[in-house]
Amino acid sequence: MRLERIEALAWSRSPDAREGGLLPAIVQDADDQRVLMLGYMSREALVRTLESGSVTFYSRSKARLWTKGESSGHYLTMVSVEADCDGDTLLVQARPKGPTCHLGRESCFADAPSATLAGLDAVIAQRQRERPEGSYTAKLFDGGAARMAQKVGEEGVETALAAVVGDDAALLGEAADLVYHLLVLLRSRGLGLSDLAETLRNRE
Repeated sequence: MRLERIEALAWSRSPDAREGGLLPAIVQDADDQRVLMLGYMSREALVRTLESGSVTFYSRSKARLWTKGESSGHYLTMVSVEADCDGDTLLVQARPKGPTCHLGRESCFADAPSATLAGLDAVIAQRQRERPEGSYTAKLFDGGAARMAQKVGEEGVETALAAVVGDDAALLGEAADLVYHLLVLLRSRGLGLSDLAETLRNRE
């Protein structure tokens, strides 16, 4: 969202006039699409979010601006902000640094669903960074690109054979193995699920 669009939002319809109106802001994980929390933004909070890159709200209980993580260190790094069709609700895409909820959970909504593939891609990226002992994923990265490419080829053949045989359970299992190994191979090249999704969007 560009700064010049802020005044076009429906601040005047907000029930809270202490800051000239507050708009509800839904925060969603930019990578796995999980809903993380709901807060409220004033004009100043939105401007600060856009300028600083750290998601900032107006705290109704403290009656002041409040940057998420200012006490805990669990910041939300803004990726994008979008208004809904009526201009009276904001959708904030962000990347969390640590748990979002004060109870130590990833989301303030305990059972908020997330995109399974995005979650898998995030775990693979973590294994690549940390290389934990005994991790199969870390072993694949240590084996190099040729080994990872070989595994993708093997899983591709096994997926095709399961389809020919007509065993749906086997097909799903082999397809899951193929997708996993393909994500590992992409990560080895510095790519991820978001890059693949962007390529697919460009083909629409």
